[in-house]
Amino acid sequence: MAVKKNNAYFCKCIKGWQATSPKKAYNLYSMETNKEHNMSRRTAITIGLMGLAGTMLGSNTLFGADNKRRGKYKKDATESSHEIESKNHNNMKVLLINGSPRRKGNTFLALSEAAKVLEQNGLETEIVQIGTKPVRGCIACGQCGQRKLGRCVFDDDICNSIVDKLDDADALIVGSPVYYGQPNGTVLSLIQRMFYSAGAKVQNKPAAAVCVCRRGGATAAYQTLNLPFEMMNMPVVTSQYWNIVYGAAEGQAALDTEGMQTMRQMANNMAWLLKKIHANGNPDYPQREPWQPMNFIR
Repeated sequence: MAVKKNNAYFCKCIKGWQATSPKKAYNLYSMETNKEHNMSRRTAITIGLMGLAGTMLGSNTLFGADNKRRGKYKKDATESSHEIESKNHNNMKVLLINGSPRRKGNTFLALSEAAKVLEQNGLETEIVQIGTKPVRGCIACGQCGQRKLGRCVFDDDICNSIVDKLDDADALIVGSPVYYGQPNGTVLSLIQRMFYSAGAKVQNKPAAAVCVCRRGGATAAYQTLNLPFEMMNMPVVTSQYWNIVYGAAEGQAALDTEGMQTMRQMANNMAWLLKKIHANGNPDYPQREPWQPMNFIR
């Protein structure tokens, strides 16, 4: 009880006087606790030495400020490294884009199956509906880059609202139905504008494509969705099979047992990869050479 009661005073002494040596840390703590609580010398020594051990092991573990991925926070003196690791994992978020105009269709079912497993792994998820409203295609005006907007110059559709969500997302999953052997044209327009105007927001973030079809064309659509990821230094998350689910009428995707299992395995792989990347709360991304573009025709 004495240790718990006086732990705050130990932290106060170390922080207040900025002790520079273990001996000074102990002396300051003993003085403060005896003055405040009139405790016995033996009790003061016991508590002081326990705190001293924490100081020698590293003040960052007990009460230092940890440069966490989203802002700084003070760690409680009783918090274990395992709890810190769990917090880092629980703060991670996966953004899922439903590229189907049907809000509750088969693409949504496939993404929901993945989201459920991600949440079971301690990750936050958000499914964004692309909806039925028009989405502009990129007109190659270059204004996003020339004006350094970090977003598309056109702000009259869903594109920039999703760009804003990329700030808090640690990974991305894009799902689409298959139309004529291709992803939905609306989701392609969205991805092209997002990545061209705000590509820095997706660098190094794991990504996965999901395609849903009635019968054929899924592999071609799946490859098309993966191509932008590979240009943005985004680790592509795979599964036990291509991330494809089959179903025509609404709800039929749930009957594709292997397809649903493929979604769950993909989600488990993504959760595993994210936890490896952010294991220490401070991702160590690979060093990259500056881009050296070269046109074939000069």
